[in-house]
Amino acid sequence: MTSFRPAPAWLADAVFYQIYPQSFADSNGDGIGDFNGIAERLDHLAWLGVNTVWLNPCFASPFRDAGYDVCDYLTTAPRYGSNDELAKLVDEAGRRGIRVLLDLVAGHTSDEHPWFRAAAGDPADDRYIWAPEGTPNGFVPSPGTRPGSYLPNFFAFQPALNFGYARENRAEPWRRPVDAEGPRANRAALRAVMDHWLSLGLSGFRVDMAASLVKDDPDKTETARVWTELRHWLDGAHPDAVLLSEWGEPEVSVRAGFHADFFLQFGGPTDGLALRSLWSNAEGTVSEAWDPLDCFFDPGGKGSPRPFLKAWEQASAAVGDSGFISLPTANHDFSRLNCGPRTAGQLPAAFAFQLTWPTLPAIYYGDEIGMRYVPGLPDKEGSVLGPRYNRAGSRTPMQWDDSPGAGFSIAPSDRLYLPLAPSPERPTVAAQLADDTSLLHLVRRLIALRTSTPELGPGGSVEVLHAGYPFVYARGGRYLVVVNPRRDAASYHVDGARDAGALEASGVHIEGATITAGGFAYGIFDLRSAD
Repeated sequence: MTSFRPAPAWLADAVFYQIYPQSFADSNGDGIGDFNGIAERLDHLAWLGVNTVWLNPCFASPFRDAGYDVCDYLTTAPRYGSNDELAKLVDEAGRRGIRVLLDLVAGHTSDEHPWFRAAAGDPADDRYIWAPEGTPNGFVPSPGTRPGSYLPNFFAFQPALNFGYARENRAEPWRRPVDAEGPRANRAALRAVMDHWLSLGLSGFRVDMAASLVKDDPDKTETARVWTELRHWLDGAHPDAVLLSEWGEPEVSVRAGFHADFFLQFGGPTDGLALRSLWSNAEGTVSEAWDPLDCFFDPGGKGSPRPFLKAWEQASAAVGDSGFISLPTANHDFSRLNCGPRTAGQLPAAFAFQLTWPTLPAIYYGDEIGMRYVPGLPDKEGSVLGPRYNRAGSRTPMQWDDSPGAGFSIAPSDRLYLPLAPSPERPTVAAQLADDTSLLHLVRRLIALRTSTPELGPGGSVEVLHAGYPFVYARGGRYLVVVNPRRDAASYHVDGARDAGALEASGVHIEGATITAGGFAYGIFDLRSAD
């Protein structure tokens, strides 16, 4: 494995919180979230115990793909605020012990980016991937005077930046090697973009589609070399900054130079099974390509933690102490925890697991209050990708309270996301703050317990005692965790559990050495409490 500078010490203690900026907090009443709105809500995050925030793309963009179509990497989108307002947000977050990461779209730009407009008129420009004649499969006809067509990276309006091809093909003369002029220029541009924002106080980046750079790279060897080069630069220029990848295969991405990678709904040798086998109940955001499965956090008790454990063990063994794996509750592309038949009463057990497993937890905004995935919403800014792959339901406004503007539409002229009246299934932050028994207070207590107990973090050992219902494991040889995601009670015998003291528990009882967990129960116990 390539030797890198050790990850910054702060990363091991990170509790991530993902903010979709257009839906989080609107400070000026225009129906779109903004930097000042986020700044006004930082006390909520500090109270919760979050210490690292990452923002979905906030650069200038036509927003045909929610900001992932960037037209200026060095300027913030006016709808969110100015560069100075972002800098103020970062400063205000830092005062509360919260670091801020930006989303870096590395593999493509908008077709409105000046780079692409220049390339569309100059056959010698090598910054994008162009076929000089015709429209080969997957390419899009040139919009300018340049003949031929270009290769998109996702939507047709997102031309792929040229980082070269891993393999030559004489039938495709547009393929450039990774050391050609265009790929070198794009690697230099990535360094310049990262250097600009890191110099202004940002703490790193979550990199979108990180595995997509070098084309026809089946084992990702050449793509990994690009990130290895960038990591070596980062280690020297900004040693306290981090790179998180949207790759979904930590055993590859961390070895390539990323400090951490997320388990995602896609990626890796099992195509995202690690995450989906936990949360996905075949409702919400579903790809037709996914094989049907029964998730572990299912009230019927048909699932198993074993698919997750197998993927985690494989990735953890490969990553070792060179980086981290992050486990999200959800994200802007995937269903929220509270989705379909799952109810709010099932969420405490999910958070008890997520916040005690040896991964870096990532909470998607609103999941801490149990916001529901909203089915059937129409497309907005590229949110709907297929009959069932609807991402809009996970992008609805943060439900702060039931006052006007607390839930807001994405655009005043298109009330896609209507304010929703609070109810047990439509909770608000204000209501849960007033209720000590709420999910919000539980998540806060679990984060505090994790923060104060190193054995519950990513560095503590884990021993799985029972990979079923209930799921039982020990952390650091001292703490016992019991999670029962099904509605029916389950029991298990654990020697040494007799004198365990509850640190945070609901519905779990220990009598002698027998652990009995009621429906949707959870418990975290100190095995040495009687010492």
